[in-house]
Amino acid sequence: MSKRIFSIGLLLIGLIFFAGCNSNNQQNHEGHNHADMNSSVDKVLPASGNFGQEITKENALAVNDALRQITVDTTFELKLTGTISEVCQHSGCWLTIKLEDGEELMVNMLDHAYEVPKDAAGKSVWAQGTAIRELIPVEMLKHYAADAGKSQEEIDAITQPEWKYTLDAKGVIIE
Repeated sequence: MSKRIFSIGLLLIGLIFFAGCNSNNQQNHEGHNHADMNSSVDKVLPASGNFGQEITKENALAVNDALRQITVDTTFELKLTGTISEVCQHSGCWLTIKLEDGEELMVNMLDHAYEVPKDAAGKSVWAQGTAIRELIPVEMLKHYAADAGKSQEEIDAITQPEWKYTLDAKGVIIE
């Protein structure tokens, strides 16, 4: 009887451990948590329009002009405009905008409260939120690469953290 109780106990401990590990895999990757998305991956979104909080285009700075104001470790509220180069193919929870110098701005949908169309690359975007230049860890860069649909070879080639401009956007307009 005690052997059976011991086996059941081990099984329960294993299940609890597995459940805990599984939930950690869906937990926040430094603010990036697909499990918190309010909709399914297959949600159909309009091709253009206002996403997130409603914003306007007025007083938006060109992305390269806007980012000249941003320094490391200092957040800056701004509204900018540019052209979308890439969108998260998992859920539309981020997009990137290429900069003149070859770098990119990572635009995250604030608190994963909304999504943008996954086919928005090449379209114009206006985004408003809090920007900063920060060091992105290798694990997060690999996560973004997987979200973008990169090959395993491209993901494995990421071995160093990178300094990136990021914007937590409360709202965006896509046209």
